[in-house]
Amino acid sequence: MLTKYGYNTLGVISIVVFVLFALGIFLSNPYIKYTLIVIGVFLLVFSLNFFRDPDRTIPKGENIIVSPADGKVLLIKEVLPNRFIDEPSWQISVFMSPLNVHVNRIPIDGKVAYVKYVEGEYLVAYHDKADERNERSEIGIESSHGKVFFTQVAGYVARRIVYELKEGDNVKMGDRFGMIKFGSRVDVIVPKKWNIKVKEGDIVTAGETILYEL
Repeated sequence: MLTKYGYNTLGVISIVVFVLFALGIFLSNPYIKYTLIVIGVFLLVFSLNFFRDPDRTIPKGENIIVSPADGKVLLIKEVLPNRFIDEPSWQISVFMSPLNVHVNRIPIDGKVAYVKYVEGEYLVAYHDKADERNERSEIGIESSHGKVFFTQVAGYVARRIVYELKEGDNVKMGDRFGMIKFGSRVDVIVPKKWNIKVKEGDIVTAGETILYEL
């Protein structure tokens, strides 16, 4: 299954691929012909792979927080109070490579209490200041266990953040809510009462892997 968040991009890429194939068919120079066809095939395969949207098995429980993204746990650190959580917290950052599924999912049941889009820089996603300086969306959820804050952070390659949440929305853990196009990271920040269930370097799956538990 392909994600609805990629339909526009896939439409543009399909046109580009069609033009490359058409040029390849009609050109007589074999080197240019096959180069164009290979480029077209690569773009098509990469795009279909990037915008895939597999179903996930959401774990049971109200006292857990799942990963919003597929990828690798980039870092785990303590952070100071922010614009949504007014106490020292844990932060888990998940890095998404261009080969990961990029559809993002809600990490916990609750109500969206804070949404903000922040313009910024495009540092590489693993830069230690990317969470503060890069373009990003910021989302805060009021859950039955308190506040949960998470961000979609654009990186050096990722230049398009997509989300369809607004303040007041009721959300369920594992629901799809958007994506970051062409790699980057998500950060999940919670008060320190939560127990961390992963470690740096772990591979996590959106909607399935438990990041925190009470």
